[in-house]
Amino acid sequence: MADIDVNQIMTQMRAMAAAAQTGSASRPAESPQGADFSALLRQSLDQVNDAQATSKTLVESFTRGDPNTDLTQVMIATQKASLSFQAITEVRNKLVQAYQDVMNMPV
Repeated sequence: MADIDVNQIMTQMRAMAAAAQTGSASRPAESPQGADFSALLRQSLDQVNDAQATSKTLVESFTRGDPNTDLTQVMIATQKASLSFQAITEVRNKLVQAYQDVMNMPV
């Protein structure tokens, strides 16, 4: 199971926000493996799924009264899962909008 690095995501979000404000259209660095978009999207979806599964497991464990499960761990995992789901939902919305824009272009 791959953990989501929140600091890395925040750094990327800040860089994208800064690029949007300055109007520069810089491309992110290509991954060393040369992965295509569908592979990156699949990996992102898998990470969101893993975060949600981890969150669910911790919530169930805490609900059962497991003494090894800390409330802070549960809340952090829940927030990570929520944030990652919101991010992937925004990506989906942008993809749908881009598809609709392309389909509405005159030929």
